[in-house]
Amino acid sequence: MANNNKTFNDNFEFNLSTEELQKRTHKDYLITKKMLKADAPEYLELAEGDKKALKHLVKAAYILEKINMQLDNPHNLEFKEYLGKEIAKGNKDAELTKILFDAQKGINAIDSMSQKIYLAKGIGELPGKGVYPEDLSKEEFHSILTKMLKEGKDDEVKKILTQRSVVERNGDELVGIDYIDKYKEDFSKMADELDKAAETSTNKDFNEYLKLQAKALRTADPMLDAYADKKWATLQDTPLEFTITRENYEDEMTGTIVENKELSQMLEERGISPIPKDFLGGRVGIINKKGTDALMAIKQYLPTLAKNMPFADEYEQNISAEGDANQTMVDVDLVAVTGNVGEYRGGITLAENLPNDDKLSLQIGGGRRNVYHRQIRFISDKSKLQERLDEILDKDQHQYYLDEADHWFTIGHENAHSLGPKKGGETLGKYRNIIEENKADMGALAFVDLLTELGMYTPEQRKQIIVTTIADNFLKSKPELSQAHRVRTVMQNKYFAERGAYDIVDGKIHVNIDKVVPIAKEMLSEIVRIQIDGDFDKAEAYVKDNFVWTDNMELIAQKLRKINKTLNGRTESELAEKLLKE
Repeated sequence: MANNNKTFNDNFEFNLSTEELQKRTHKDYLITKKMLKADAPEYLELAEGDKKALKHLVKAAYILEKINMQLDNPHNLEFKEYLGKEIAKGNKDAELTKILFDAQKGINAIDSMSQKIYLAKGIGELPGKGVYPEDLSKEEFHSILTKMLKEGKDDEVKKILTQRSVVERNGDELVGIDYIDKYKEDFSKMADELDKAAETSTNKDFNEYLKLQAKALRTADPMLDAYADKKWATLQDTPLEFTITRENYEDEMTGTIVENKELSQMLEERGISPIPKDFLGGRVGIINKKGTDALMAIKQYLPTLAKNMPFADEYEQNISAEGDANQTMVDVDLVAVTGNVGEYRGGITLAENLPNDDKLSLQIGGGRRNVYHRQIRFISDKSKLQERLDEILDKDQHQYYLDEADHWFTIGHENAHSLGPKKGGETLGKYRNIIEENKADMGALAFVDLLTELGMYTPEQRKQIIVTTIADNFLKSKPELSQAHRVRTVMQNKYFAERGAYDIVDGKIHVNIDKVVPIAKEMLSEIVRIQIDGDFDKAEAYVKDNFVWTDNMELIAQKLRKINKTLNGRTESELAEKLLKE
């Protein structure tokens, strides 16, 4: 099988000038999120067995990072090695480039201004990342699949189009190799570390999950992952957190299939769903009991929210309108975030609701689990926050802005991922993730009034959530269409502005508080309708109609850019680095 990747060996050339590297790595332009320190009380208070287990979990997470770097870009590892050699020679540009490489965990990324960053010349961003051949175009991809289907090679095509495969050339065809087989040695090492952690960890349920996950890392069988996911989603009262995140926002190649009507029909006739490829992240942490207890307050209301979703009688959703919500949730003090979940590319995730709808564990009766990232949501500079409010928000509404309200909104967002149509929405192609993220945001806002009536929020907290959410929805620059999390905020801003949810008065945002929730309900209904219908053309029209960068958005963006110079970000993991050396 041909690899078809360019080879650079020691012939890389840095893409950013010395001046640009110095700027991007300066503290004014590079934000640092600090994970737990080596002497953190959360760590010191752990039982000895859990401390030992944590060491193995950290090692497993960093092995996973190596694997994901290869899924992300075929040149990441050789470039990382090249940087190490150049740094040893005293190359200052290499030192600065390594800071950015480690922060974004790869050669290519996008910064907080939605500008693409290429650290090496000649290596651009690929729609198929590292999971498709580097020289494969969309047209050739579709052509090869069509030919293989016409020749009756349905099973081979199915392997190419799973979430789990790395695709390579095989003569004039393609072949899909399960990533467990592709990176067998490293996954086996990860499994060994998880088994070692299970020997000393003090929690029986957690150990059972670790053993199931270790088994899934040794054998290429999606059902083994499903069993591990199903167990993971039940974990509620464990001292430690370990997650392998599998999300498919990065793959822009597989989603193009829905644009080819002939190929889509052939796949549909054969019962083959083209699901975008998973990229892998590792999360290691210590459960924060107080924060977790606060999160659990919303769980009792989830069946009521499910009942109140638009068109609820037309689909099945993950949370049942009757009985148990089938969802756990934990607040976590982070030790390390590696691979996909730790990539600082324009931003970094505050929380995750997993497994996603395309995962097998949900089909065998598994639930979902929300994990919230304490260290990532902490605001380090309150004075900067006040400066931002002074610039962009009506002074009379400062009283309603509360950074903790952003966390409450995030809780609503993550739970809303479990509401609405359970099917994965693959037919929406490249718009699938934008629509889903938009749904989660609108679900969080649409139920604020209902949750206030039910006693979850006070009337004051209701105002805080609404004002904080609208104020935080403005960006420093227009995003790329590939940035699902950012595109949806532009769509919402336009939609809200046209319907009077806010006004820009004397260059500042004034939120019309009582209009926000009804408008959010309206947008939520439109989004859920698109998900139910699964119509690519409708999804495309909806995104294009609403993804418009207006003059008012640019006005606020200019103010934000003046206050906040940050372009890149990174994580600092002192405790994790100490444990890696033990």
